[in-house]
Amino acid sequence: MKTLGIIPARYQSTRFPGKPLIDIHGKTMIQRVYEQCLKSKSLHDVVVATDDIRIENHCKEHQINYIMTSANHINGTERCAEVSEKLGASYDLIVNIQGDEPFIQPQAIDEIVSIFEAHPERKIGTLVKKMNDIDLKNQPSIIKCVLAGDKALYFSRSPIPFFREVSGELGSFYKHIGMYAFRPQVLQEIVKLQPSPLELAESLEQLRWLENNYDIYVFKTDTEAISVDTPEDLHRILKLYPQ
Repeated sequence: MKTLGIIPARYQSTRFPGKPLIDIHGKTMIQRVYEQCLKSKSLHDVVVATDDIRIENHCKEHQINYIMTSANHINGTERCAEVSEKLGASYDLIVNIQGDEPFIQPQAIDEIVSIFEAHPERKIGTLVKKMNDIDLKNQPSIIKCVLAGDKALYFSRSPIPFFREVSGELGSFYKHIGMYAFRPQVLQEIVKLQPSPLELAESLEQLRWLENNYDIYVFKTDTEAISVDTPEDLHRILKLYPQ
C-alpha cells in the first residue's frame, strides 16, 4: 500500500495558542512530530496540513513538506480530507497523525497501517491500549473503547464496560489512542455526514461514523505518546525527555 501521513497543525488553540511552534530542546513541536513520522517504515510520504502562514514559513525554513488548507475546518479529520482530495488519488491509505505528540513512536504508525494489510475491505482503523492505571477510567478526558474482536463497539468518556456486580480488572479497560487511518474514499464520505446524537452527547466524532455503520478496526498497541495540550504538559515533557 502507498500510504500518506498527514499532520494537521493549526496555530490557534484555546488552551495553548501557538503550540505547533513551541520550542522543545531546540526544535519546534511540529518539526519533532514530522521527523518522528519520517522514521516510520510504512509511510511513503509525510505532509503537514495547516492554514497558518507562521507554520507555513516554519515548514519552508526547515524543509518540511506542507500543504495549505482552508481555515474553516472544525477538526483534523476535515483538514486531512481536504489534503486527501487534492493528493489522495495517489495513495491507498491516509493516516491522520496528531500534531501535538512530539515524541510519537514510529512503531505506532506502522501498527495502524498493519490493520489494512491483506484486508482491502477495511476502511477505517485506529489504536487502543490497555490501561495501566485503573483510576484513569474515571477521567472524561481519557476516551475508553469497548471492543468486539478487532472492531470497536463504542467509545465513551464514561468508564466502560460498567461492572454491575463484580470489580473490573485493569485489563478490562482500553484507552483510545487518537490516531486514525482511512481509505481515501471513505475519508471523503465521513466528512459529509451530519453530526449524530451519540457524537453530540459524548463530543466524539468517531461515534458519528459508527452510527452511520462504518466499521472501525483496532490494533491493540503497547506504545503511547504524551500529547502537549497545555503549558503544564510542556513542562512535564521537557522533564521526561531531557535534552
